[in-house]
Amino acid sequence: MEYDTETPPYATSDQTSFAYVSARDRWPVILTGAIDDLHRAIAACNDDEKIADGKTIVEGLTTLKYELQHNRPLTPLTDDARQDVADYNRDLNALGSPTWFNVPWLYAECYLYRRMSTFFALSAHWKSYDVFARQKLSTFISSRPAVLELAAKYKQLINQLQSNVPSSKSPEEIGDAEKLLFSEMCEICLWGNATDLSLLTALTYDDIQKLQGAEARKVQEKNILVNDLPAAYRTLKATQNTEPKGERRVDIILDNAGFELFVDLILAGYLLAAGLATQIVLHPKSIPWFVSDVLPADFASLLNALADPQALYAASSDKNKDHDGAPTPLSGREVSELSFLFEHWSRLHQEGQLTIRPNLFWTGPGSYWRLPSSAPNLAQDLRESELVIFKGDLNYRKLAGDAMWPTTVPFTHALGPMGPGSGIRTLALRTCKADTVVGLPAGQDERLKSLEGGGGDTGARKWAWSGKWAVVQFCDGKA
Repeated sequence: MEYDTETPPYATSDQTSFAYVSARDRWPVILTGAIDDLHRAIAACNDDEKIADGKTIVEGLTTLKYELQHNRPLTPLTDDARQDVADYNRDLNALGSPTWFNVPWLYAECYLYRRMSTFFALSAHWKSYDVFARQKLSTFISSRPAVLELAAKYKQLINQLQSNVPSSKSPEEIGDAEKLLFSEMCEICLWGNATDLSLLTALTYDDIQKLQGAEARKVQEKNILVNDLPAAYRTLKATQNTEPKGERRVDIILDNAGFELFVDLILAGYLLAAGLATQIVLHPKSIPWFVSDVLPADFASLLNALADPQALYAASSDKNKDHDGAPTPLSGREVSELSFLFEHWSRLHQEGQLTIRPNLFWTGPGSYWRLPSSAPNLAQDLRESELVIFKGDLNYRKLAGDAMWPTTVPFTHALGPMGPGSGIRTLALRTCKADTVVGLPAGQDERLKSLEGGGGDTGARKWAWSGKWAVVQFCDGKA
C-alpha cells in the first residue's frame, strides 16, 4: 500500500474487466476442482486420522467457495506460522471490509490461494499436499508432441554449441544466426505460457497441441505487440564479450509448471551452452499458487518424469493411444532424446549452474513495486544478476502494479521502483491474459479492440484476455 502506485488498480467490481469474470466464473471452478481433487485423495487413504484431517480441509474449501459466490467479506487469514500472514491481514485492514465482488483484483486473487494454503498448513497430514499437482502432470502429458519436437531440437542444438567445430560462415553471419537463435528460444519460452492451467478450463487436448509446436510459433510471431528481445540480447552479449571468464547470472522468475517449466529449462540450458550465462537461478513459488505455478517439487517431478519417459506416457490419455487402445510407445530415438534432457539438466543442477531459490515474497499480497522496500535482501540478490526474466501474466501484472494504466504509458514508468535506477535488469515475457498492458504504440489498443472479440465499444479490453497477443518488454535498471 505505502509503496504501491497511485494509479487505481483493477477491481472485481469493474464489469468491463477480466477481474469481474474471474471472480464470478473462474474462481468457483478452480475451488471446485481443488475440492474434487482432495476428495479423490481422501478416497485413496486408509488412515482414519488422515481421512478426518482431509475432510476438515474440504470443509474449509467449501466454506471459502460459499463466501466467494455469495459476495461475503474477506476475513483475516488464520495464523499458520508463515511470516506473510501479517502482510495479508495488514492490507486487508487497510482496504476496510471488502467483499469478494468489490475488492482490488490482485489482492483478492492472491488472498484466495493464500487462504487455501492455510487449510493445508494447519493440518497434521496434508501440509505438503498440492491439490493442483494432478492437473500439472496431466497437461504436461497432453503436450507430448511439442515435448518430443523440442527434445529433438534441444539435443541437436546443445551438441552443436558444445562441439567447437569451426564454422564456414562469416562473423556477420554467425552473429545474425546467434541473435536469431536467442529470439527463437525466448519465443518458445514466451508461448509456453499458453498452457496456463488457471485459464484453460475449457480447452481440449487438440486445442493445447495447436498452441504449441514450430508452425504455431511462426504464426504467433506477428502477435507479439512489443518485442524488446534485441535489447536483451545485446545486453547479455556485451557482458559475455567484456567478462568472458567472469560469473554471469540470469534469473528466471517462474510461472507455470508442466510444459512451461519444460521450455523454461530449454531456455536455461541454451543460455548456459551458448555462453550467454554461467549460472541460471530459477525462482519458484513456496505454496500452491494460481493453479499451475511452479513449486520446488515440480522441478523434481519433471526430472523424474524424464528419467523414465516410457512409463510416463504409458499412463497417458486416450489421445496418446493406438487403435488397439494401448499406449503409443515412444521410439528408441525419442527415449534417447528425452533421456538426454534428463541427464543434461541433472548435471547442470548437480554442478550448481542451475539452481532453485524460492522466496516467500513471490506469493505475497502486493505488487513488485514493494520489492525493494519489503524484500531488500531479495532485491539486492537480483541486482547481482545480469538479467531477470519475469515469466507470464501474473508476474507482469505485479510488475506494473495491476494498475489501470493507459496502454501508451512506457513499460519503464509502469515498473516504478523496479524501473530505471533500480539496479535490476528486467525482461518480461508475457502472453496477455489480463487488462493491464503498457508500452503500446498510440492507437494499438483501439485497433485491437476493433477486431472480432476484441471488446469493441463495450469498454472491455477483451483482446488482452485470451493469450493470443503477447508483449516482450525490457528495462535496463542498471543504466
